Amino acid sequence: MERCKMWHGKGHWLPGLFALLTGLLCAVAGVVEASTLPDLVPLVKRLKPVVVNISTTHNPPAAQKGGKNPFPEGFSNRPLDELFRRFFDQMPQESQKSNSLGSGVIVDAAGYILTNNHVIADADNIQVRLTDDREFNAKVVGKDSKTDLALIRIEGAGTLPVAQLGDSDRADVGSWVIAIGNPFGLEATVTSGIISAKGRHIGSGPYDNFLQTDAAINPGNSGGPLFNLDGAVIGINTAIFSRSGGNMGIGFAIPINMAKSVMEQLKSHGRVTRGWLGVRIQSVTHELAKALSLDKRYGALVASVESGSPASAAGIQPGDVVIRFDGRDVGQMNELPAIVAETPIGKKVRIDLIRDGKAISLDVVVAELKEKAAEVASSSDKADASSFGASVRSLTPELREQLELEESVRGVVITAVEPGSSAANAGLRAKDVIAEINRKPIRDVADFRRALQNAKTGDALLILLFRGGEPLYLAVQLADSGK
Repeated sequence: MERCKMWHGKGHWLPGLFALLTGLLCAVAGVVEASTLPDLVPLVKRLKPVVVNISTTHNPPAAQKGGKNPFPEGFSNRPLDELFRRFFDQMPQESQKSNSLGSGVIVDAAGYILTNNHVIADADNIQVRLTDDREFNAKVVGKDSKTDLALIRIEGAGTLPVAQLGDSDRADVGSWVIAIGNPFGLEATVTSGIISAKGRHIGSGPYDNFLQTDAAINPGNSGGPLFNLDGAVIGINTAIFSRSGGNMGIGFAIPINMAKSVMEQLKSHGRVTRGWLGVRIQSVTHELAKALSLDKRYGALVASVESGSPASAAGIQPGDVVIRFDGRDVGQMNELPAIVAETPIGKKVRIDLIRDGKAISLDVVVAELKEKAAEVASSSDKADASSFGASVRSLTPELREQLELEESVRGVVITAVEPGSSAANAGLRAKDVIAEINRKPIRDVADFRRALQNAKTGDALLILLFRGGEPLYLAVQLADSGK
């Protein structure tokens, strides 16, 4: 450090004395700085007994050759398949048996262990090894593929040490964390780091909300705990960002607050019930925020409301922007599904919306989500506006049949989009059906033309369209046609 450089003067004792004092101060500063680093030894000794090794055996059908796909259900055909890898250490054998290795954490002295669903999925046999080298066969109590969590149980082990479950909402970015697990089969491996980010969405499912850490996590760490320095579990390690399958300093853990809710339901009922609102939603882009008269980009934009749903009964409408649900802020689209899912069935909650630029509040009674019920729509962030440039025709019965549209859908069909136009830049495509412009119904070509005549260069038009039969909002910012 610059301030610790020695100062040498000629023929005077003062510079030498100053240099000596400076050196002493720097040495003391170094000791103080070193003393601020956490001493993990006592903590690790206390925490190791609550972490277990989990190994499974799977006997595939005789006709099946080789090992199973290392990606769990829901990861197929994703553009980041090779980057987001689940933690498998599978070893296909000549007998066609496959073994997988993972970790778990003891959450109840009666033998309940929390781990990842993908660690024990499709297993014919699950074996748990404790830190004292005792081994037990485990039974599945319940599992939930949507959050990749599972609860298993061993019996006959006596009273077991139990992990303290913390509060992941209070975990701060930059806080020290410890991961304990079995990477590559190396039991009871301890790594440390910090929380790198919160609320990460990696495309693994509808309830993405991961903690990101730079603590070294590798295949075999799956299902293992992420501890804070108080010794409390704040996450369940579940995924890594890697090009090689090994640690690259980016790992992801399921927040323990989400895991606790799932775990209690699995323990009580063997399955998870979730709240259901009955809306399809999408992200609020910068262009949509302008078209919706929002001062910033936030909330979840309602693209459609299912008939007979809680949302429909409450009066929620397409074009509403949900900004708060049951007192919890909705900063971005991805947060709403998880909040709704955690809400008790039958609970009456307040939902805060922005409609036509004005704040309103409604009461909604949450129902149970059925497996076939769709709750959210994919985000469309293609509304990068920059002249309208689209040819349309009225929606005829023949076109309706070709496009497989419900009888209730009205509008005009886009037959062509001019390259470089505002429509093209906003993501409009041929065969899209424009049903509304700025919240006004478009029933025919005349309505469409009137809507454009009333718009000015620079305006952001809020457009409700149907694509493949599904509703979608886009914002088209009108540019000068000469540009």
